[in-house]
Amino acid sequence: MWIFTIYGFYSIACADKPGTKEIDPDTVMVRARCKDHLQNLQKRYPELASSEILSPPNRDYGYRLILPKSVWVAALQEMAEEQEWSNFKSEVAQRMGRDGAEYTEALHDVWRIMYRLQEPET
Repeated sequence: MWIFTIYGFYSIACADKPGTKEIDPDTVMVRARCKDHLQNLQKRYPELASSEILSPPNRDYGYRLILPKSVWVAALQEMAEEQEWSNFKSEVAQRMGRDGAEYTEALHDVWRIMYRLQEPET
């Protein structure tokens, strides 16, 4: 699952059971390209702050948190409940300011790419 939020961009996947290649459906990796996006989550959701931000070498996502799925689901629910804006990209730009300019521009790029999928009206 990919999720774009006012805190950053995340790719979420099930983690492996320790010492195996078997998926643990009760544990997730919340992965990010930018460390500060995970730090933003930890600042907003204290229950995530106890998990160490990992930076394993040679991975396509440079940073990750390993969490019980139930903790992640609770954070997602809070994110959904706090939503009070009508334009996501504008809200990100306002909240992140110049520090988040690259993320905001990436959101516009994704919007343009996904717009191409929309079927034309007849």
